[in-house]
Amino acid sequence: MKSEPEEFSIDDLRQCPNQTEPWNGVRNYQARNLIRDEMQKGDLAFFYHSSCAEPGIAGIMTITSSAYPDPTAFDPKGKYYDLKSRRDAPTWYLVDVKFKRKMKCIIPLGELKDHKPLQRMKLLQRGSRLSVMPVSQREWDYILKLE
Repeated sequence: MKSEPEEFSIDDLRQCPNQTEPWNGVRNYQARNLIRDEMQKGDLAFFYHSSCAEPGIAGIMTITSSAYPDPTAFDPKGKYYDLKSRRDAPTWYLVDVKFKRKMKCIIPLGELKDHKPLQRMKLLQRGSRLSVMPVSQREWDYILKLE
């Protein structure tokens, strides 16, 4: 799950009450489908810092809720407002995430690209710009060994 650290970082998550925060503002249908249809309470996710000097995997978080409608879509004054999303037929969903831990050091995107076992990872595919992407168990285990 990607976030720009100037907007919301792994350290920001750690400082939230109960170290938990809704992962709101996802406005891409593929990413929404992953949140709504694939994520389960108790799953782990990498926290990836994007669009910064050193993009990379910064930490790990736990999914602490099932998907539910993203309330920011209904706030006309909010940054993520969507006129077409209705409370009785929501378009956008989110999950709550909880800080688990920071990586021993950020694993930079460039380093991830250097590892052949990760070449099929969605994050590393040309043109892949989703804020939420699946990670296989094999990829997860391999990345943890890079710390």
